[in-house]
Amino acid sequence: MERHGDKNGGKVKNAKFALHEFSHSVKPYLLPIILSVLLAVGSAVLGLFIPKLLGDMTNIAVSSYPDINWGEISSKAITVVILFVLSAILNYSQAFVLAVVSANYTKDLREKIIIKISKLPISYFDKRKFGDTLSRMTNDVDVLTTSMSQEIADISLSITILVGVMIMMLSISVPLSLVSFVVVPISVLVVGKITNFAQKYFREQQNTLGVLNSKIEEDYAGLVIIKSNSYEAAATESFDSTNSKLARAATRAQVFSSLSFPVTHVFTNLGYIAICILGGSMVIDGRITIGSLQAFIQYTSRFNRPITEIASTTATIQSLLAASERIFEFLAEPEENPDSENALSVGHIRGEVEFRDVNFSYDGKNPIIKNFSVKVAPGTNVAIVGPTGAGKTTIINLLMRFYEPTAGEILVDGVPISQMKRDEVRQLFGMVLQDTWLFSGSVEDNLRYGRKDATLADIKAAAKFCNIEHIVEALPHGYKTLISEDSDNISAGEKQLLTIARAMVANPPMMILDEATSNVDTRTEHLIQDSFEKITEGRTSFVIAHRLSTIRNADLILVMRDGEIVEQGNHDQLLKLGGFYAELYNSQFAEN
Repeated sequence: MERHGDKNGGKVKNAKFALHEFSHSVKPYLLPIILSVLLAVGSAVLGLFIPKLLGDMTNIAVSSYPDINWGEISSKAITVVILFVLSAILNYSQAFVLAVVSANYTKDLREKIIIKISKLPISYFDKRKFGDTLSRMTNDVDVLTTSMSQEIADISLSITILVGVMIMMLSISVPLSLVSFVVVPISVLVVGKITNFAQKYFREQQNTLGVLNSKIEEDYAGLVIIKSNSYEAAATESFDSTNSKLARAATRAQVFSSLSFPVTHVFTNLGYIAICILGGSMVIDGRITIGSLQAFIQYTSRFNRPITEIASTTATIQSLLAASERIFEFLAEPEENPDSENALSVGHIRGEVEFRDVNFSYDGKNPIIKNFSVKVAPGTNVAIVGPTGAGKTTIINLLMRFYEPTAGEILVDGVPISQMKRDEVRQLFGMVLQDTWLFSGSVEDNLRYGRKDATLADIKAAAKFCNIEHIVEALPHGYKTLISEDSDNISAGEKQLLTIARAMVANPPMMILDEATSNVDTRTEHLIQDSFEKITEGRTSFVIAHRLSTIRNADLILVMRDGEIVEQGNHDQLLKLGGFYAELYNSQFAEN
């Protein structure tokens, strides 16, 4: 996808892209938006007659002095009050309609972002920071929707008042009107130049805000590591640097965009002075009445106001465009390739898995997996070992279709997984990872995560099977115990056992264990190992482990180095071979 705004010369293109995408996204709300505009126009039109009526009241008072015609004046005064009330009702009605539109548009936009996140490939999140994506979903959406609700009403009112006032002014005096109108093109030209200059700073402001949110999220998640390494000063310095950059960008954006108001104000007030001088002479000469001049001066004030308001909205519009661009760039990101319309289904799963000459590269240049071929019989417990960077986790990512092979194919029971639906492929495997993930909620809800229809009896049976029944029952409220946001009210080992039980509740035909015992004590490791042996019995399973003692009983051990299988066999066979596996194993148990 073309990254709009990455080049210095892309300012106009940025605005067009953001405006086009924003306009397309609000099409479902076109009718209520039009209604709100009509209500705003109606409110403005009613208000246009008020200065004329006030001028007429002045003329009546002057012409009938000293016997002032209070009856006619009162009649017009009542009309003025009625117009004020009706204008206020219409103005409130349009604000109400826009508030409803804004709330629903915000809801729909965030739903689109969530759906988009579920459709993006894992590679997108590998290359981008979570905080930036979160910023687009929260800050940018808020800026976009808030600005939308403000500007639709303001611009509608301003344009209506501007056109209506021009008509009323021309009906009173053409010479005076020309004096007022001459300042318009000048102020518009100056404001346009300022707007173009301020645009790049609004873009920088939104981008830097995304970076800042990423830093906050990272520092919060890694607070223990920061403190344990006495890194607080450096982390604070890094944050301050980004925060200062944001402050500079925001200051420049607001300073330059705010120039629109005083510049416009200067020009309009110069015109106002000229009108007062010329209008006074015209009253003296008898070319217009004092009431007409009074009405014209009021219209002049109203004529200046929409120009000033339009000028002052440039900052809001720039924020809207910057936020819109970031949101719709995200929504335009390439998604995972869609599943085939004629997707195949395995049906009853036996558990045969085959890698045929699989090659893979993350960047298309540096190969990570090279000519990986192995056929795993149903029910086989496969262990994948090797040094860091050998490609072990990448094999699992390919098996789960988080990534697609550059070449070759992976088959389950003879069916290429590339021809199956992704969600069906992923339902074939239960995954227990090194980085345990539990969400805020009860233990019961967490265990039911992989199978929504699981009963409490199913959950308790899985907990007992996986050696955690006594752990759960020892918690304050048993299966109803709430797990905190960071899962800090249970130990790392308990979390790992819960993730194994969660996989057991889902009851998939095959299992994957990725470094699941690397962060626990020896006793918990034995519990985890025993649990995993139970849930993998009779299932095809893949185990990634640095602790080679945990995979002695594996049916097949694949030894990887630099993305290739260099040895394979069971534990005893590989030790007798005296090769790379024996070297890895002996290095871990040299003291023994």
